[in-house]
Amino acid sequence: MIAVTRLNGKSLVVNAELIRTIEENPDTTITLINGDRIIVRESMREIVTLTIEYGRHLRRALSAME
Repeated sequence: MIAVTRLNGKSLVVNAELIRTIEENPDTTITLINGDRIIVRESMREIVTLTIEYGRHLRRALSAME
């Protein structure tokens, strides 16, 4: 899960595994696999970084279980 901020300043958490695409036009729009779109304050680069960190966190957790 990654924490992002809507344009109105409210925070929300998105399941990073459900992200289909991220676009900047100029606002950053996250499109989920179900077609829902979320417009956020974070840049595309920030969302990608958060998603990568989320994946790393999952892999560390899985290796700790082995």
